[in-house]
Amino acid sequence: MFRVGYFQFEPAFGEVESNLSTVVSALRGAEADIIVLPELPFTGYRFRDRAELAALAEDPARSPGISALVELCRENGFHLATGFAEKAGDRIFNSALIIGPGGIVQTYRKLHLFDAENDYFDPGDRPLETVDIRGLRVGLMICYDWAFPEVARTLALQGADLICHPSNLVLAWGQQAMLTRCLENGVFAITANRTGSDVRPGGTLTFTGRSQLAGPRGELMHRSDERRRELFIAGIDPARARDKRVTPKSDLFEDRRPAFYGALTD
Repeated sequence: MFRVGYFQFEPAFGEVESNLSTVVSALRGAEADIIVLPELPFTGYRFRDRAELAALAEDPARSPGISALVELCRENGFHLATGFAEKAGDRIFNSALIIGPGGIVQTYRKLHLFDAENDYFDPGDRPLETVDIRGLRVGLMICYDWAFPEVARTLALQGADLICHPSNLVLAWGQQAMLTRCLENGVFAITANRTGSDVRPGGTLTFTGRSQLAGPRGELMHRSDERRRELFIAGIDPARARDKRVTPKSDLFEDRRPAFYGALTD
């Protein structure tokens, strides 16, 4: 059994140190293998423009906040999957990191930018990959990636047992869609969403909360409410994600016929 979970909370826009302190305080002493945080949990989400984002984004390799999270992982013996505003030269990515006691394990840059994100983030430029965390195969996706079944399928075909899904969901559909992503791929998924609102000069954006853990048969194992801060951790058995049989004669992956799927990439 692996202990996995998420921390749902309301980040304050632009208050990087305060948001980091909230996360560190909430997770200190937690007993888990991996905990998922929301998308952009330290900066907030609704940026006025690219210049404002650039002032808040960081190079993860030189970020005091990432160093603090590495130390948190070291002290507590767990890994974190977290959103992050990543500065890479003159580019800025909406990224997700897997961090462990030894440092950054993986960086994923969001492939499918949502709405105004296109105005200030650069589109992701790295392939989808999975990594091994203590024998659990883990993949990353971010928020609006839920709308593209190819993302979860690619990670599942790479052996993902668990998909970590940092999110700032504002639409009503994302959480429910992730149940289908789990069902059609036979995987676990953690959607860590935020609560509250970003009240900004361009308007107010309200987030839907309802972070969740979903199972390989599309079952909802736990879901938070829309507003409450919650640290949730539960045990999962990766053997359930590695058995792709629907019936003794039907298998989600062995029954695929890729020769007929050309339209997906044409």
